[in-house]
Amino acid sequence: MKVKLNTVAARDALPVRRDPYWQRIEKGCYVGYRRMSTATPGTWLARYYDDAAGKNRWTTLGALDHLPANERFDAAQRAAREWFDHLGKGGSDENCTVRGACERYVEHLRHESGEAKAAEASARFRRYVYDERLAGFDIKKLTAAHLKDWRRKLAAKPVASKDGGKRADSTLNRDMASFRAALNLALADGLVTSSHAWEQALRPISGADGRRDTYLDPDQRRRLVDAAQPALQSFLKALCALPLRPGALAQLNVADFNARLGTLRVGADKAGADRRIPLPAATVGFLAEAARDKLPQAPLFVDANGRRWDKDSWKWPIKAAVSGAGLPDSVTAYTLRHSVITDLVSRHGLDLTTVAVLAGTSVEMIAKHYAHLQQDYARNALAQLVL
Repeated sequence: MKVKLNTVAARDALPVRRDPYWQRIEKGCYVGYRRMSTATPGTWLARYYDDAAGKNRWTTLGALDHLPANERFDAAQRAAREWFDHLGKGGSDENCTVRGACERYVEHLRHESGEAKAAEASARFRRYVYDERLAGFDIKKLTAAHLKDWRRKLAAKPVASKDGGKRADSTLNRDMASFRAALNLALADGLVTSSHAWEQALRPISGADGRRDTYLDPDQRRRLVDAAQPALQSFLKALCALPLRPGALAQLNVADFNARLGTLRVGADKAGADRRIPLPAATVGFLAEAARDKLPQAPLFVDANGRRWDKDSWKWPIKAAVSGAGLPDSVTAYTLRHSVITDLVSRHGLDLTTVAVLAGTSVEMIAKHYAHLQQDYARNALAQLVL
């Protein structure tokens, strides 16, 4: 039976039933209307015949009861055509909200990069995405305007720290990165067929990360360690001896250190894969001291309260040590990683591939930031070629 859904009178005349009524809008494409009670406004649907799969695919468009009754068919038809277009571009027929896309990304990280990275992303989403109105949007309905508004609000939020200061550009970049990655995964999975909404709106601020601009020479590093509170000294000393991210160092357990073999296993890190670092005798000595009388699964480094260090617990003690040592205010825990990598490349001439392995990053990243430090070595090598 041919059905007309485009007028209120025609819809009101339809008998109540569970199965939807369908009106064809083009070959293989239909708008549907389900009316299960005279007391409810009814629900709109879209149906598409997939020739390749040999079956119908359909989705719910909602009641559309925020619109006058005489405008609902046109709105349903527009929404259906958008969905048909999405499918035509290879999109999935799975419906997914922005929050759902973020949760999918957390699960992806859990399987690909481990629990630590998944927990970090999940915490950012809880703080900055899940309580926002856009979290409930169908990801296909997300627009650049929505994301620009979200970005403005995030930039205006004070940082969650003791002083509640202005959010730095580098902090904003890090807070946006997980969200952008979640949306890109949704694109890869066909939940959305274009990155137009976030391509510009969530573009990172270039040149925002100034952490690599501050370098401490070995004498300055010793002064920083000496100025630190006793519980922090061991942690800082390790950062001065190893090219590790502070977070990765903080995640080490006693079992990760093998004094007999002189190695350190680094597992919980941004790079994801485990790696083992060969240690010189002096480093083995002070790590053995840090591990003394601790169980294998205990943190290798702990704060004054016996808890594992994290970015919130080390921030202010390091600031106090920086002040006590008379060093620039720009010095952070990450400054020590940068300084150690700088010395490995410029003072000790270690090749970039080995530095990348030790630091747990890509050769491309090391080359981007540190290759220029090898110019003197290159100049000396070229000088040996002169006849």
